[in-house]
Amino acid sequence: MKLILTRHGLTEENIAGIIQGHLPGKLSKEGIEQAKKLAKRLKSERIDAIYSSDLARAADTTKEIAKYHAHIIVNYVQDLREKFLGPWQGKSKEELGFGKETSLTSVTCEVGESTEELFNRASQFLQTVLKKHSQETVLMVGHNGINRALIAALTSKTHQDLRTIEKLKNTSVCIFEIDENKNYTIISFNCIKHLK
Repeated sequence: MKLILTRHGLTEENIAGIIQGHLPGKLSKEGIEQAKKLAKRLKSERIDAIYSSDLARAADTTKEIAKYHAHIIVNYVQDLREKFLGPWQGKSKEELGFGKETSLTSVTCEVGESTEELFNRASQFLQTVLKKHSQETVLMVGHNGINRALIAALTSKTHQDLRTIEKLKNTSVCIFEIDENKNYTIISFNCIKHLK
């Protein structure tokens, strides 16, 4: 199996430093251009299935990619949503007393999703996809936190290791080859050559 993992384009909220979580998010002008460049990069890939977060920022990025893969019905799923951050959503890190570089995968909001819950959601979804598409190429379009959780699950790490996985850039591409024993090879990681 080949897994292509990417993050949505830059949003207005990313620029403003606003925590999005389960909020839809709106691609910025630059984010729309990033999505179009990502789509061109992936247009020659043989893709058998596409899964996308159903949140607008990821769905809008996916729609650009899907233009080149019109034969595929996109599966918009809640499992690929970003970490739910309850009342923190819509606020800036500064408003909440966090530094700009604080990773939200390493903190927990009392009424939000814990990092362990995020990891478990990612792990369960990944196992379902691996089983269903064991001989196919799958594209997943998600968010920084959920994608890092998917990578942790794939690479046999735990939820405690999420903070050790580097932040994924907007529209970055990670490609993994996965064999029948679930051994993986990293082909590409956090690659944004399409934006250069």
